[in-house]
Amino acid sequence: MGEVTVAEADALADRAHAGQVDKIGVPYVDHVRAVAAGLAPLGPALEMAGLLHDILEDTDCTAEQLRALGIPDRVVRIVEDVTNTPGVAYEEKIRRITSSRDATLVKIADNAHNSRPDRAARLSPEQRARLAAKYRAARDILWPTVDPEQIETIVSIVNPALLDELR
Repeated sequence: MGEVTVAEADALADRAHAGQVDKIGVPYVDHVRAVAAGLAPLGPALEMAGLLHDILEDTDCTAEQLRALGIPDRVVRIVEDVTNTPGVAYEEKIRRITSSRDATLVKIADNAHNSRPDRAARLSPEQRARLAAKYRAARDILWPTVDPEQIETIVSIVNPALLDELR
């Protein structure tokens, strides 16, 4: 079997996240599609990684299954790099991610979508403040490690409200 297309990766994400909703009750696949949209200008491997970035963490799917389905190895490695490891603190996870440029870009897109004002507005004030601080601290670690033009490309699509922070 040949390598899968972005459309096939999207269909896989749709099936894998079927029935899941995020913190604000939106179908989970909408989140991974928004992350992927921000990565699309950077190429199909990153777009696919965006679509699949939460599949190992939030579904029963394994890295071996992704490879068996024809997901390119580069994409599977990125997804593995951004997947939470139980017992690893968030800040440590973010630092580990920065050892991979591709994983860093995926995490930047994920962070940008999670930080959207329209999403934050639907959280409790306490949750909103806690997550805003967490995501801001993550950006302080992630952003200096990659090309600002690539960050601008992602953020302008996923969460233009962050452009002032970038500049």
